[in-house]
Amino acid sequence: MEHYDYLIVGSGLFGATFAHQAHKKGKKCLVIDKRPHLGGNVYCENIEGINVHKYGAHIFHTSNKTVWDFVNSIVEFNRYTNSPIANYKGKLYNLPFNMNTFYQMWGVKTPNEAYAKIEEQKSTAIALMKAEGIIEPRNLEEQARVLIGNDIYELLIKGYTEKQWGRKCSDLPAFIIKRLPVRFIFDNNYFDDRYQGIPIGGYNRLINGLLDGIATRTGTNFFENRTQWESMADKIVFTGKIDEFYDYKFGKLEYRTVRFEEEIFDIPNYQGNAVVNYTERDVPYTRIIEHKHFEMFGSEIENCTKTIISKEFSTEWKDGMEPYYPINDQKNNILYLQYETLAKQEKNIIFGGRLAEYKYYDMHKIIEKVLALQEFQQ
Repeated sequence: MEHYDYLIVGSGLFGATFAHQAHKKGKKCLVIDKRPHLGGNVYCENIEGINVHKYGAHIFHTSNKTVWDFVNSIVEFNRYTNSPIANYKGKLYNLPFNMNTFYQMWGVKTPNEAYAKIEEQKSTAIALMKAEGIIEPRNLEEQARVLIGNDIYELLIKGYTEKQWGRKCSDLPAFIIKRLPVRFIFDNNYFDDRYQGIPIGGYNRLINGLLDGIATRTGTNFFENRTQWESMADKIVFTGKIDEFYDYKFGKLEYRTVRFEEEIFDIPNYQGNAVVNYTERDVPYTRIIEHKHFEMFGSEIENCTKTIISKEFSTEWKDGMEPYYPINDQKNNILYLQYETLAKQEKNIIFGGRLAEYKYYDMHKIIEKVLALQEFQQ
């Protein structure tokens, strides 16, 4: 068996970026992944000439020019701008909350009118809480109402959030929604970051570029022959579930997961937008993604005569399902801290990424973290 400087378990964005940086330093790396493909959750499958985000929509955004220049040195990114739409009982609203949303909601046309309407609704919510002797919001529902008022909460937040978390808003902690982006301008750009886009040709090109010249093995489960894999490298970079790494010594961490239903249509355009959220509680899916809009613009959309959508259903995670979103409530955070204490004692193991750190990460933050690792500062 060959010997490596690093065995990297998981070929998602953390693992692939780490391998790329180590390779540039002259280190010998082997990347293994239990899935039949590289790329983790950013993997795309080309269907009918359309790159389908198989594990949910991934939109790269950052204000960090170093990170933006880094990813564009691997593959050029396009001009995609995330401007989602909310559908509530067939009526459409722009997101994030901005002057377009406020006009659609109340018919107000100026920032002063919108501000006055929101302040009126916030004051009503605060007064109702005080009348019940409530000083601070006790849950997400109360928190949302004092941040944005009742109308937007009921139409655009409540149903979507309850589907996403599988729990009533009144049973969710207030910290989940400590702030809401509110813009008193007619701007539907969801992100405030300076840079955003999608890799031209899809995320597989980014992953393949990061892993160029590096040994990789797919369909390979680290835990099925752990002793052998651990003997093959001086250090291990682990990006999987940290509780699984320690054989669930303290118990299992909890997640939310997502189920996808794909449909292909013999039409060039299904919904006119990449992302449409369905905020009504009775609609079972949280949103519909139309994948071609991430990479096709203008006449390109009509020239591609088929389109593919994915309906997303948020569900409770169980063994055997793909873990997506850590549930960072008090119980799970306390449990994670026990595993983190063990991880900090390891001298030759690096834990990184959403599952290993039990933390939701935007993609640019993953890359920032890898670039800043002590391993690459020498």
